[in-house]
Amino acid sequence: MRFYIFLSGFLLLAMGGAGLLILEKPHSIGFLQGALTLGGGFFICGIFSIKMQLHGFIGSGILALLGAARGLGNLPGLLKFFSGERPRGTAPLLELGVTLICLLLLLKVMRTLSIARLRQMLDSQE
Repeated sequence: MRFYIFLSGFLLLAMGGAGLLILEKPHSIGFLQGALTLGGGFFICGIFSIKMQLHGFIGSGILALLGAARGLGNLPGLLKFFSGERPRGTAPLLELGVTLICLLLLLKVMRTLSIARLRQMLDSQE
């Protein structure tokens, strides 16, 4: 699980760097700042999960939930992008990538936490 947290952080940082190169200047700085914030948060949660495993997983799940919710708010811009209106360039596609990374990590964290809860319930019965 820790691998997925670090991988998501690295992918978001890489997407921020790619956005800096691909997007126009005003849009690229905002996208880079968001990618650095979210990707850095995932790295911090990954490091935190080394000592306190579940706390790091829960923190990364909350960050993934926030990132996915923010990405779902950008769906109207993605629909405009696919219809041919592209005032922000390829920013909606990069935002879709961030949303997908966050959604996949959120599902992985929820699965891991539910398995941990089930394991704890089985241990308490014995």
